[in-house]
Amino acid sequence: MADRTDSPSAPSATGDGGAEDYLEKRTLRRGSAGPLLLTGLGVAYVVSGDFSGWNYGLAHGGFGGLAVAAVLMGLMYTCMVFALAELAAILPTAGGGYGFARRALGPWGGFLTGTAILIEYVLAPAAISLFIGDYVESLHLFGLTSGWPVYLACFVVFIGIHLWGVGEALRFSFVVTGIAVAALIVFAAGAFTDFDAGRLDDIPVDPDAFGASSWLPFGLLGIWAAFPFGMWFFLGVEGVPLAAEETRDPARTLPRAMATSMGILLLLALLTFLATTGAGGAEAMKDAGNPLVAALEGDGHGRVLARVVNYAGLAGLVASFFSLIYAGSRQLFALSRAGYLPRFLSLTSRRKAPWLGLLVPGALGFALAAASGDGARMLNVAVFGATISYALMSLSHIVLRRREPRLARPYRTPGGTATSAVAFVLACSALVATFLVDVTAAFIALGVYAVAAAYFALYSRHRLVAGAPEEEFAALAAAEAELTGE
Repeated sequence: MADRTDSPSAPSATGDGGAEDYLEKRTLRRGSAGPLLLTGLGVAYVVSGDFSGWNYGLAHGGFGGLAVAAVLMGLMYTCMVFALAELAAILPTAGGGYGFARRALGPWGGFLTGTAILIEYVLAPAAISLFIGDYVESLHLFGLTSGWPVYLACFVVFIGIHLWGVGEALRFSFVVTGIAVAALIVFAAGAFTDFDAGRLDDIPVDPDAFGASSWLPFGLLGIWAAFPFGMWFFLGVEGVPLAAEETRDPARTLPRAMATSMGILLLLALLTFLATTGAGGAEAMKDAGNPLVAALEGDGHGRVLARVVNYAGLAGLVASFFSLIYAGSRQLFALSRAGYLPRFLSLTSRRKAPWLGLLVPGALGFALAAASGDGARMLNVAVFGATISYALMSLSHIVLRRREPRLARPYRTPGGTATSAVAFVLACSALVATFLVDVTAAFIALGVYAVAAAYFALYSRHRLVAGAPEEEFAALAAAEAELTGE
């Protein structure tokens, strides 16, 4: 039986009114998203990573090292998506990863998973707003320079669209994502006309690195160091289950949308990586702030196409920024509704949007962007949080399969626990790899994690809401286990 301090309390115990009234004020708009919009959402989370960021992994692993890292990270995400598809079909709520871990690993597991996801989804939009500012300045749009007015405009405009309604928000995201994906395909077609395999391994070899070669110029350790950059081709796709409460027939729709979006991302990663490096050269691309454009302009050809890709890169950044704000608001909404975070953060508006769940992370993201100006470090902090959540979500699948084998599963993960075990091992490896890239970012994330854990240990774990869907689901599981003596 659960410890009394971990047992959820009724909302009425703290003056929130009855459970029905409490949840009525915290309701999302159901049935707003179908398989097409959800697939677009999965791609939107990630698409900005195809335009920039991944190429810095060339400076850590060379072409061969980053290629192996990208394949392994692609395998990790594929395995994890299949595991999450099963979990999302079992528990289709806005809690996503927090809900899965809450059922499998208890309140602490749920809180630690949800907090790690929040770190990712608060820091990543803040970093992307800086990149949007750089694009606006480089494209000479409206005569603006990168700075706090641009960051503020990003948060105000796009949070405003989310407040308007989830259906409108997802349709906007779908259109912008479509533009970015189309541009990536056009870019690859143009870049492959200038492809030269000799440019793939033109980074000088470090003679002191163990196992170094022209394909692995920084040795075998370079593969591991490139893990966080291989993740940039897929980072965020795991957020699709956060739309569960706003989805039509989530048990069927979520697994299909997640698998389709992952397939699209794998194809885009392959095209982008090969076309960029083969056209521009690994040495030139490893430090390029805008690698796709640099690859097209390297020999003086393709200037018009480069301009088109530059504008599309801005569209990709907007798509990811917009969708990550959505994901962060839903994770915050679910944690707040269940009492893990202050309950007022889960209140929804007349249009069923979690308005404080949008405004509070948005204000925090804007403040971080305006104060720090270090997008790369913020993304590294986000990656650290992401890898923790990946390990815990994969572990949740393994635990639920073994603890509750007879649980109704509308969708079953191909390969079962072997699939989620692969994701777990690779996620742990990627977590350690973040220390090889940016130790400061890793310790910043650990510091935030420690403060959050202290808040949960000392306050919120004694005030959980029994009527929240994720908590109710876990309570039913505990009751059934007690009755059957398991």
